[in-house]
Amino acid sequence: MNKSVVLSFLLGLGSLTALSVQSLAGAERVLRHDEAAPGQLDPAKATDYASSILMFNVYDALVQPDAAKGVAPSLATSWKITPDGKTYTFTLRNDVKFHDNSKLTSADVLFSYQRIKAINQGFANLFDTVTGVKSTSPTTVVFTLSEPYAPFISNLSRLQIVNKALTLKNKQTGKFGANGDYGQAYLSTHDAGSGAYAIESHDGQSLTVMKKFGGYFQPFVADAPDTVRQRYGLDPTTARTLMQRKELDITSQWLPPETLKALASNGMSLVQEIGSGNFFVKLNTQKAPTDDLNVRKAIAAAFDYATLRSLLKITDTVASGSPANGPLVPGMPGYNKAIPAPNRNLELAKSLLAKSKYKGDQLTIEVGWVAEVPFEERIALLMQQNLAEVGIKVNVTKVPWAVMTQRAAKATTTPNASLVYVSPIVPDPDAMLYPVYHSSSAGTWLSMEWLKDTQVDKLLDQARTETNPSKRAEIYQQASKRIVDLQPDIFGYVQNAVFAKQSNVSIPALQDPTKTVAMQGGNFIFRTISVK
Repeated sequence: MNKSVVLSFLLGLGSLTALSVQSLAGAERVLRHDEAAPGQLDPAKATDYASSILMFNVYDALVQPDAAKGVAPSLATSWKITPDGKTYTFTLRNDVKFHDNSKLTSADVLFSYQRIKAINQGFANLFDTVTGVKSTSPTTVVFTLSEPYAPFISNLSRLQIVNKALTLKNKQTGKFGANGDYGQAYLSTHDAGSGAYAIESHDGQSLTVMKKFGGYFQPFVADAPDTVRQRYGLDPTTARTLMQRKELDITSQWLPPETLKALASNGMSLVQEIGSGNFFVKLNTQKAPTDDLNVRKAIAAAFDYATLRSLLKITDTVASGSPANGPLVPGMPGYNKAIPAPNRNLELAKSLLAKSKYKGDQLTIEVGWVAEVPFEERIALLMQQNLAEVGIKVNVTKVPWAVMTQRAAKATTTPNASLVYVSPIVPDPDAMLYPVYHSSSAGTWLSMEWLKDTQVDKLLDQARTETNPSKRAEIYQQASKRIVDLQPDIFGYVQNAVFAKQSNVSIPALQDPTKTVAMQGGNFIFRTISVK
């Protein structure tokens, strides 16, 4: 099927949707938006932006993102911490229902923890310090840690609670004994959540349809959508056409600047997540020739940051990025403002290459860009042009996101350079550093640097056990300096995620900076979005 036929089909499908909604004379409010594929629905496996949006809307956790506090109570009404910082006792709400109308209890919390640790994917490593979890009453659950762990409460926002009975009812044969496959096959296309929206249908490569859950325990705004249609991976031309025909309400953040500029000139509003994360070129420190520090520093010195920033400009007042100087975003605790932002220096790049152990044809690298984010191709081609000037050959590879995550599992298959956006998975600096740079975290798309440095490991471990905020911030400043010195990344820019939206859609968390949370996917809470 050629591209024009695909576009015609999509437009026709969108027209039918628009007509069906219109025929209801406003009886149903539908929100249609786009994200990068794939959307992973299983809470034990979800890690990326699109999947995070699903998690925060379909499931609940003990705590939820909060703009003022970082996190706030959700399923848990309160918690107590012992003086040694190792035991947390949570009191749960007693009015929470799953989508099948069964009651949520502490047994479901215990099961959800056991499930994510057994499957050992997704964000399972966020709970490595947990040594025990027990249910002491239907509304009480106790977590015991091996040592004081400062990010623990924040991390619990990524422990989505699943319906134990429903999950086990739908288990298949698997390697987890009496738990079979732990419901993995079922939860890849169905939900077992208690969130504000329930899954009607799910295909993580094309479309997820969600319906408002009337039994939800938190309020909806007056004009919240009844149905949400989250599509995946619309190309810029299709997204622009659907927006102009009012058959798409919110674009993804991955559109090229000129597409967003064209939409703005046609009356669409542009909204932003300011400082929502960092754009990195992740350099594989375990694969030749980027295993050589001099080569990595030369690549960073040869890169044209000024041209990159010019590519990010959308309008006179809106740009999708600002200068970065390291692994943390400004405003996050531990951000080290003393580190200078990088600039291009060809002479320095050449002198560094002269010191490296690689010469001539050995200086060939693969640069992989995410196929679903076409703007990244420009950055990859810019790198190719920049590095050619210092004698490094670049092979540019277009890699679908699903393949990129598979390749990230081994250092030998991870590209020398991978273009990736990293947003905080929880509102804590640990989330931006530990899963990326600690040697124990290697093997995921977050850690395609494959960094192995005992000093970085030591600092990140210290920060996890330090409960004094100011001392903790100092440790992160030291860690940031050490990471920059090791150059496991090109620190491209601080990402300001830009979305185009229809004028009848209001997204408070993106339109009011005081309501924005520093957490991947945490600003698309559909019950707070209005569609008029």
